[in-house]
Amino acid sequence: MRRDELLDAAEELLCDQGSAALTLAAVADRAGVSKGGLLYHYGSKEALIKGMVERLIEDFDDLLATQPGETYTERYLGATLTSVRSGRLRRWAVVTGASGNLFLLAPLREAMTRWHREGLAEEPDPLAAQIVRLACEGLWDVASHDPELNSESDLQALETRLRALIKPSA
Repeated sequence: MRRDELLDAAEELLCDQGSAALTLAAVADRAGVSKGGLLYHYGSKEALIKGMVERLIEDFDDLLATQPGETYTERYLGATLTSVRSGRLRRWAVVTGASGNLFLLAPLREAMTRWHREGLAEEPDPLAAQIVRLACEGLWDVASHDPELNSESDLQALETRLRALIKPSA
């Protein structure tokens, strides 16, 4: 069993049953492995949560790196919308809900700080860039709780409006 499959099983369990249901035995059962098999990869519940946090940061960083755009905020908006459209965003809610441990959330806090400060001073309009990045966070959060709220046409309209905010003036 690969690590990603174990993390997927933990995320599914959290989405289906909430953080109280996240036990090593339940994750092993969901993944179809023995508890020992799970412990081989993740020696504790905290290690499993840490693995989920690290994976979501890596996934979003990878997505950011592949987005077209001249500015970081353009790429950030593209990565956010790609995540919302694909359903990849549920990891944010899952990990946040699963981890009341500030130590385990520290890498996510560091990533959020980096994502929101990266290249801000080089943006044509840093305040507009900050507004767009914060709007992305709101979109992530709302879509995590109500994925059906925005249709594709809604997302296209939001994207158009947000891109207009960060388009340099001629």
